[in-house]
Amino acid sequence: MTNWRGTDLVRRPGQTTGRPIGPQYRSLQPVRLGGGGSARRIGFGSGPDLGGGRRKRRIRGALHATFGAGSPLRQLDWILLSAVLALGLLGSLLVWAASSKYYLERQLIWLAVGLAIMCAVSMLDYRQIKMLSPFVLVASILGLLAVLTPLGRTVNGAKSWIDLPAGLQIEPSEYAKLAIILMSAMFLSEIRQGDDRPRLRAVAKTLAIAAIPLALVVKQPDLGVAVLLVALLVAMIALSGIRLRWLVLFAGAGAFAIYAGAKVHLLKAYQISRLTSFVHPEQDPRGTGYSAYQAKILIGSGGLLGKGLFHGPLVAGNFVPEQHTDFIFAVAGEELGFAGCMIIIFLLGVMLFRALRIAAKADDQFGMLVAAGIAVWFGVQSFINIGMTIGLMPVTGLPLPFVSYGGSAIFADMIAIGILHTVHRHRSVFG
Repeated sequence: MTNWRGTDLVRRPGQTTGRPIGPQYRSLQPVRLGGGGSARRIGFGSGPDLGGGRRKRRIRGALHATFGAGSPLRQLDWILLSAVLALGLLGSLLVWAASSKYYLERQLIWLAVGLAIMCAVSMLDYRQIKMLSPFVLVASILGLLAVLTPLGRTVNGAKSWIDLPAGLQIEPSEYAKLAIILMSAMFLSEIRQGDDRPRLRAVAKTLAIAAIPLALVVKQPDLGVAVLLVALLVAMIALSGIRLRWLVLFAGAGAFAIYAGAKVHLLKAYQISRLTSFVHPEQDPRGTGYSAYQAKILIGSGGLLGKGLFHGPLVAGNFVPEQHTDFIFAVAGEELGFAGCMIIIFLLGVMLFRALRIAAKADDQFGMLVAAGIAVWFGVQSFINIGMTIGLMPVTGLPLPFVSYGGSAIFADMIAIGILHTVHRHRSVFG
């Protein structure tokens, strides 16, 4: 380098003079194309860690897409999901205590598969749920029809199950609950411009569609599911905002239908016996009132804190039939006591509160009705199950959501939770 009139010169090899460089370029660093840090930053060169940097950027991008502010996982209702997981794990322990390790393993597998299904459903677009509603109805009707064929199997007087390979079974009536909720929400959300509530025609279509799965469930016959479907239908119509006089008229028609069914002996003899034994279970403690009578003994024997998990003598003696399914709450009463039962009720309450909160904040009538219908489903079914255990309701065979043993029930319940998350995400994105 030489100085020529106060200006630096750059001398190339073989040259005696260089071109002058202005003062504005003196502070710039030279560019080296050998894979140095500057070359890597601007995209030149082939440094040894260039591929690793790209992998790190891909990993950071994937993590941001999964857990970032706009990711689907961040938009889930984690309080609702935590309550569901807690109920599922606690229920698995109670199933193990009430049966064997074989049932525990199957319950954990179903719980894991159900969580995967829930995640898949929660990632669906809100509009896809509405478009898939007719397919859910058709699938449930086909399943209920298959039950009435030789493919169906009778359990406890009701032909409600279909045997599958590998010793698996499916109960189509569990998915009829979803069909009733989705189709009712679809029809009752059709509010014309200028109206503030659904018209009578929408209510009539809802009743006509719901009558098909309801009639097939009564044909099985499954009294518990039939009562739940009627409760869902009445709740959906009432929540839709229909005029009060029409609601009273429909309620009167439903009461007349129940009275007429009793007069024509629509109920089976064992169902009538269950209803009568509910009023006075002590009159037949070894017959139709046996399960309800023994269930109350189990709950009473637990006291405040229970006998301890896996230490309940009455549970170990299998004094209550179907104690790992219908009467799982009685198992909790003896082994976990009053405190354990209150924990289950609290978790169910949290789940119902979050479902109602999602319904209250939904963007449209369809989302509100779907979320509210799922809340009614879980609330009524929990009340009936716990009520029949403590003598407040007749024995109907409805499982306790997320706690009782059973693959079909867990899958249907998890699909419902996934739909709740879809409604929640729709509000988060478009609200």
